[in-house]
Amino acid sequence: MKEFYFPVRNNTRIHCCQWVPEGKPRGILQLVHGIAEYAARYDELAKVFTDHGFVVVGEDHMGHGGSISKDIPQGCFAEGWLTAVSDTYRLMQMTKEEYPDLPYVIYGHSMGSFMTRTLLYTYPDAGLKAAVLSGTGWMPKLVLKSGRAVCRMEGRKGMNETSATVDRLMFGSYNKGYENPRTPFDWLSRDDAEVDKYIADPLLGFSASIGLSYEMLGGMLMNEDKKNLGKMPKDLPVLFVSGDKDPVGSNGKGVTQAYEAFKAAGMKDVTLKLYPGGRHEMHNETNRAELHADVLAFLDRVLSK
Repeated sequence: MKEFYFPVRNNTRIHCCQWVPEGKPRGILQLVHGIAEYAARYDELAKVFTDHGFVVVGEDHMGHGGSISKDIPQGCFAEGWLTAVSDTYRLMQMTKEEYPDLPYVIYGHSMGSFMTRTLLYTYPDAGLKAAVLSGTGWMPKLVLKSGRAVCRMEGRKGMNETSATVDRLMFGSYNKGYENPRTPFDWLSRDDAEVDKYIADPLLGFSASIGLSYEMLGGMLMNEDKKNLGKMPKDLPVLFVSGDKDPVGSNGKGVTQAYEAFKAAGMKDVTLKLYPGGRHEMHNETNRAELHADVLAFLDRVLSK
């Protein structure tokens, strides 16, 4: 894995990772990570794709991993949702310049799936060949607006601060669907070893700032706007993957709503795969080999056209 940075606003920089396959590559896959994690955590998944000929890249979003700085501390989106999405797009442009002749696909997980959804209509001419949306969801607009109102009230002490109230609002119910949870993060995976690694890493599972929660809820609202849905490139193949016990996707219901919204917006090639018993991080689940096979089969299909 190669690590590098690119400069952004206010003399800060974004940390990136790149994995390169042996031999001639067949395509590029960009990973867009979730909240309270970082790109290098996807090393195992990245190697699945490099083993099948893909160059894999990913950036640490502002306030995450190697992109934490004194100006944008851990868990902050000080410069907003669309700015974070523009950093993802910037890495895409840089990678295309390095590999101009390779087809480009994107894989967004959790918050990264919502960022990817924003990218699809903000940069509809990005030239993507396919998108995979992992661990995504759909929330009623009233719930999203109410959540932002709570963030505004709590944010009076500072949007870069954390709030137990906002934490409970965003994540407090996620473990409630499981009997006798072993840890506060059982909702991530049935693989105890993966959950324990998550808990042990200080760069994972931290409390997001009030501002980051506010921005993400705003991004989700934008994603559910019919006008924005209508701006997505209609011919782009999209694969939704989620565990049917993933609370972020309302145990499959929210993922299905997103899938149906894409179809209603005129997207011509949309596929949904729900994994029985799977939780939030299907790429770290006990049956992750099944996910790998399904995503690779999807990519084989769309890149063979």
